[in-house]
Amino acid sequence: MSRGQFKTILCAVIITSFVAGAFGGAMGSFFLLPKMQKTNWGKAFLGDATPNAPTIDSSSTKVIKVEEESNTIDVVKKASAAVVSIVITKELDQYYNLTGPLDGFIFDIPQEKTGQKIKQTIGGGSGFIVSSDGLILTNKHVVFDDSAEYTVSLNDGREFKAKIFGKDPTNDIAILKIDAKNLPVLDLGNSDKIQTGQTAIAIGFSLAEYKNTVTKGVISGINRKVTASDYAIGATSIIDEAIQTDAAINQGNSGGPLLDLGGKVIGINTAVNRSGESVGFAIPINIAKKALDSVKKYGRIVRPWLGVRYVVLNQKIADANKLPVNYGALIASGQTAQEQAIVPNSPADKAGLKVDDIILEINGVKLDEKSLATELSKYNPKDVVTLKILRNGETKIIKVTLEERKE
Repeated sequence: MSRGQFKTILCAVIITSFVAGAFGGAMGSFFLLPKMQKTNWGKAFLGDATPNAPTIDSSSTKVIKVEEESNTIDVVKKASAAVVSIVITKELDQYYNLTGPLDGFIFDIPQEKTGQKIKQTIGGGSGFIVSSDGLILTNKHVVFDDSAEYTVSLNDGREFKAKIFGKDPTNDIAILKIDAKNLPVLDLGNSDKIQTGQTAIAIGFSLAEYKNTVTKGVISGINRKVTASDYAIGATSIIDEAIQTDAAINQGNSGGPLLDLGGKVIGINTAVNRSGESVGFAIPINIAKKALDSVKKYGRIVRPWLGVRYVVLNQKIADANKLPVNYGALIASGQTAQEQAIVPNSPADKAGLKVDDIILEINGVKLDEKSLATELSKYNPKDVVTLKILRNGETKIIKVTLEERKE
C-alpha cells in the first residue's frame, strides 16, 4: 500500500454543509412565481466498526487537510478581491417628523414635505470585475433606476462612482464601468460544462450589509425554466436555462458570482424561490459572455430584435383558448394601445407576421422548451432567420431579417 493510499484510508472525515437560499437586489427581491420542489438532503453518517476492522494507533495519526475545503478557501481568497458591493443612493423628499406627542406611540398623521431633498441609501446589490480597466457584471434589476446613483465598493475599501455601460434588453444582465486601472478580475468559466452535484460557491453583498459573504453548496439542477418577478419594480423575467443551487443567496446577493472549485464564474446569482428551502437560481455565465463581448466591441449591448409581443403557450393556455398546439409563441396585443402585437415598421411587420400567428420554430428549433426571446438571443442583427408559424390552422414558412433592439 502506498503512502497516499494509506492517508486516504485515514481520512474518515465527513463534512456536511447546510445552506439556504434567498436572493435580492436593489429595492427588493426577485421571487419565483411557480412553486419548486424542495430538495431533501440525505444524511451522512459513519457506521459502527466491524469486529475485523483494523485498529489504528492514535499516536501515529496525522491531521489530514480535506481537499475540497482547502480548494474552497483558496477560491475565496483569490476571488474576493474582484467581487464588489453596489450601493444605491437617490435624492428623496425630506419630511417633517409628525409622530405625535407621546414617545413610543405611532399616530396616523400624514407627513408633510420639508421642501428639501436628501440623498438616501435605497438598496444594494453585488457584482464582479471582468476587466482590469473597470467593467463589472451585475443584474439589470440591481441598477434598474436610471435616476439613482451607484457606488461600487471594492474589497480593499476603495469606492468609485459607477456608470451604467449597458443593460441587456432580453436578460437580467447589466454592465457597469468604473474609472480605475489594474483591477483584479474573475475568470469566466463554461456554464455548458457544469454538472449536477458539483460544488458551487456564492459571494456577495448579503442583505446589502455584509460585504463579500461566502456561502457554499452544490449545483442542484441545470436548464431550469423559471419565471422571476421583482414586485418592487414590477419586473418579470423568464430564465430558460437557469442554474439551480442550494448555496445560500440572500437579499443583496443579486449580481454576485457563482463559482466552481476552480475559481471560475459559472453563473450570476439572480433569483430565489421563497416558497421552498435552498432553492436559488443563477443566470449561466455563457449568456452574459455575449453581452460582455458586445460591449467590448461596440461600446453597448447589441441584441437582435423581431418586434412582436407574445404569450408563451402551454397546455393550460391552449385548453382555455381552444388552440391547436400547446407550445410556441402566440403573437397577441396587450390591454393598452402601447402594447401592440406587432411594432410598426419592425422586422416582424416587414416580414408580414400577423396578430394570432403562433411561432412554432426558429431555424428548425422547436419553441417548446425555450422561449422566443432566448432563442432569438443566439443571433445578431442583420441575421436572416426562418420562422415556422401556424396561421388559421395552416403552417407557413416566413423569413425575417433581424434588426438591432434598442434598450
